[in-house]
Amino acid sequence: MSTRSLAVVCGVVLSSALLVSAPVFAADAQSPWVTAWATALQPIPQVSNPPPLYRAPDVAGRTVRQIVYPTLSGNVARVHISNAYGRAPLVIEDLRIARSGAGAGAAVQGGTAVPVTFGGKAAFSVPPGGEIDSDPVHTGISAGAPYAISSYMGREQKMAAWHRVSSQANYVSTPGNHTGDASADAYRQRFTQFVWVTGLQVEAPSSATIAAIGDSITDGMRSSLNQNRRWPDALAGRLAQSGDRSAAVVNLGISGNRLLSDSPCYGDALATRFGRDVLAQPGVKTVILLIGINDINFAAMPPHGGLDCDSPHTLVTADGLIAGYKRVIVAAHARGMRIFGATLTPAALPPQREAIRAEVNQWIRTGHAFDGVVDFDAALRDAVEPTRLRRNFDSGDQIHPSDAGYAAMADAIPLQAVMSAGRK
Repeated sequence: MSTRSLAVVCGVVLSSALLVSAPVFAADAQSPWVTAWATALQPIPQVSNPPPLYRAPDVAGRTVRQIVYPTLSGNVARVHISNAYGRAPLVIEDLRIARSGAGAGAAVQGGTAVPVTFGGKAAFSVPPGGEIDSDPVHTGISAGAPYAISSYMGREQKMAAWHRVSSQANYVSTPGNHTGDASADAYRQRFTQFVWVTGLQVEAPSSATIAAIGDSITDGMRSSLNQNRRWPDALAGRLAQSGDRSAAVVNLGISGNRLLSDSPCYGDALATRFGRDVLAQPGVKTVILLIGINDINFAAMPPHGGLDCDSPHTLVTADGLIAGYKRVIVAAHARGMRIFGATLTPAALPPQREAIRAEVNQWIRTGHAFDGVVDFDAALRDAVEPTRLRRNFDSGDQIHPSDAGYAAMADAIPLQAVMSAGRK
């Protein structure tokens, strides 16, 4: 593993991936900015004939419109752009943010599109591995409402990274700059990934962000498309219903991600990406960590889909996973963040792998290393067969929850404890 250096381009500091062992790279604790929406990137496998799941749309000279749902309100915003995993500069000729139209499709509300500049310019380039924040944008952001972020891409631009399982429809236009179009007419192609836009922040110095990080169960795999039914969404809903408008919830899960091992498809190990994806997020005070089931499972998975995305097939032990959790805990505490450990959910595992899951869960519950525990296992398990999901909480694959299961996970989070930790 290696640490990429900071780069300065056009007078703007561009930051990139960091090892957990170097927590000095993190958001400014005194910054007024708070992350209201975010996602985490993973590489697109660079193979000559990728299977359909890994074929990226053509974006060269086209406009990409992505729909995001911030969970914190503010009157001043900024957009965060990442070229993580990029092999060439990321070139954006024009970028605008607008309030989405009815149904949160590709249409936007007329007259709401606002230009977003970077160093005072509409066009900008981010070097490979770099990241950049926009200039402040004076536009109202309302928690829970959909916003369209439209970027007109350079003539040679290709996708190198994405967030593959977005559970959200996004759009690519016909050739040309359609960032200011209120109509959806030019947006002929739909895709269900997020790309290069990895954060939307608002000025809210008295607020904080809860970062949910993990694998596909945090990512919301098999939840309903365009419905925001992932467990972090349900947690944001609980906060809104409680009347507490001082905290955002952001989802930094990556489907297929592991705690200890990198993947050519699922990105850096969580213990590595934690620096870039959590420590560098402005305003994060509390973390909820759910990770480990893929570490346990992938060693036994055969190659599938034309790509060996589960490589390396690394055998893990409970002790190895616990050591990884401790590394992440140390990194969070070094930045003054409180971190809650979530128990691994039932997955109908064979006995040897189930024994690892059970030992890990016992440590999470009783090891007192985390600042608190979220018992997702207890919330989802079947009363008769506790190694399996309850039938109405199972999406059908015996691993990923249904929408009802994700809601039950959010209900299991000790809200007062999580919010109290965020105020420390």
